Amino acid sequence: MPNKTVIILGSSRSQGNTRKVLDYILEQNDFELIDLNDLKMGYYSYEFIHKHDDFIPTAKRIVEQYDNIVFATPVYWYNMSAVMKTFFDRISDLLRNEEIVIGRKFRGKNMAVISNSSEDLVDGFYMPFRESANYLGMNYLGEVHTWLDEDGNVAEKCKPHIQSFLTLL
Repeated sequence: MPNKTVIILGSSRSQGNTRKVLDYILEQNDFELIDLNDLKMGYYSYEFIHKHDDFIPTAKRIVEQYDNIVFATPVYWYNMSAVMKTFFDRISDLLRNEEIVIGRKFRGKNMAVISNSSEDLVDGFYMPFRESANYLGMNYLGEVHTWLDEDGNVAEKCKPHIQSFLTLL
């Protein structure tokens, strides 16, 4: 039976610190990885001007093939990355346009979040993820915050938290 988990990486650096954490996770698990930097994806527009970019086919594939959707983002200015925010904004395309019936297919799917930074998170970082899951009728499974050690490896202190997080998927 194929694994039903996809990790969506939204970072300014495809091979940055968040990716190093994901590589650690992917070594142990058969999850698919989608790097948002590999997509041609415009910003959300009320006029639906980006309907022919990569977002809609990617979103369709995600809701059709996966039960667990894990969003992975570095922390930029106390928030998710810009490319991750664009992905979330574009979900509006899937809900507002009558020709696309993808948006409500998120209902019943599971959402989780992996964050990465060099310091602790401020309160409220995960709120947009939790509330988006709630709005879309998704099950919010939880989150894990990670960082790297001085040698550029996943910090030993993070590894048990990552392993615990993975049991949710």
